[in-house]
Amino acid sequence: MEVLTLDYNGVAVALVMAFAFLFFGGGIWYFFIAVMLLFLIMSALTTMAGAGRKKRLGLYQKPRGIRNVVANGAVPLAMAMLYAALTGIGNSYAPLALIAFTASVAAITADKFGSEIGVLGGRPVMLLGMRKVQAGTSGAVSVTGVIASLAASAMIAFAVFVVWGHLAVMPILLVAVPAITVSGFVGGLVDSMLGYYEERGIGSKYTSNLFCALAGAALAVALILL
Repeated sequence: MEVLTLDYNGVAVALVMAFAFLFFGGGIWYFFIAVMLLFLIMSALTTMAGAGRKKRLGLYQKPRGIRNVVANGAVPLAMAMLYAALTGIGNSYAPLALIAFTASVAAITADKFGSEIGVLGGRPVMLLGMRKVQAGTSGAVSVTGVIASLAASAMIAFAVFVVWGHLAVMPILLVAVPAITVSGFVGGLVDSMLGYYEERGIGSKYTSNLFCALAGAALAVALILL
């Protein structure tokens, strides 16, 4: 079974995470669910893009399982939990947790687009060292992939206006959207840099995904606070 490119186990864990977002999301649970669902839909579409060519090249991704769902969802869920904790004590920094959440999702979406669209065009090079490599090599980027990555991050950031615009955080929206876009894009690049070490047996695509999301969240908060 494949639902939004997830296997049975991946779907089960994704549902558990969805209930967690419902629980910790409180009055804005729909915001967390909507952004995560947008990520899943966008990921599925970009996976299917050029599927025939990817299969011929041996680069078509199999349905994702538990480890992939956890690696991509752990940081966004942690940010939702942080939002719940800060809101519970009336802390004024609670909106930053929402920005960090969105930026972490923007980062994993940017990485997904960079990987899936990047293999369809342009000769990839290793981000560290700029050495030309074969398509699908961990740590490699292409011009096509970089553009797709930036576009994906911007699309997630734009969701702030669509889903979040009516919340009582409007004063920071104008800086939040560009901050999320930049942070998500940089998070995707962090994943590519870590991919360089994957090729050398250090870490895995799961640890890279985790740090990708974490980098996006941390950078977004830093940009807002500057």
